Amino acid sequence: MQEIGLFPLQLVLLPTERVPLHIFEPRYKELIGECLADDTEFGLLFEDEEGRREIGTLAKVIEVLQVFDDGRMNVVVEGGDRFQLVEETDGREFMTGEVETVDDESDGDAGDEEVERALGVFRRLVVVAEAEIEEPEPSETLSFELASRVDFGHELKQELLELRSERRRLLRLAEILEGAVEAMALEREVRERAAGNGKVSPR
Repeated sequence: MQEIGLFPLQLVLLPTERVPLHIFEPRYKELIGECLADDTEFGLLFEDEEGRREIGTLAKVIEVLQVFDDGRMNVVVEGGDRFQLVEETDGREFMTGEVETVDDESDGDAGDEEVERALGVFRRLVVVAEAEIEEPEPSETLSFELASRVDFGHELKQELLELRSERRRLLRLAEILEGAVEAMALEREVRERAAGNGKVSPR
């Protein structure tokens, strides 16, 4: 176990994902300042009205976009290893805790079938959304790389973060993306039919 600084946010950071953060509270300006000075990571935990989750992601500042006169910062962080909060600790202005690494199960590797299914649904979603999104190469972190390219809400991202099998993550992600494809295809059909004659006729 190791003790790290913790940053609870209404945000889920996935391994390999990059997100911008605006740092303005004094305690978190202190935390990020120390991470920059010592080239260390902090732990990002998802927290909302239902409480704080115990499994989060180590985050490293990879770019400082702007530093204001009052010490506020705009930075970009990248997700690293997952961790589980074992026990909160005291002594700092910001939250700290003892954490341990969260690893996948030894038999949780994904096969070609799961990889191709997830990539196939992702490609369909890109077409339906008429978006230009770079497709990641197959890897041990494919589920996280695909999920970081689609905005489908914090709860589902946290669910994926907590799964300890790449195979199960890819299967669950394929289900989520298939639902998104169906919803977007239906929305497009409704728009197109309504634009054609001002009416939408149920089938």
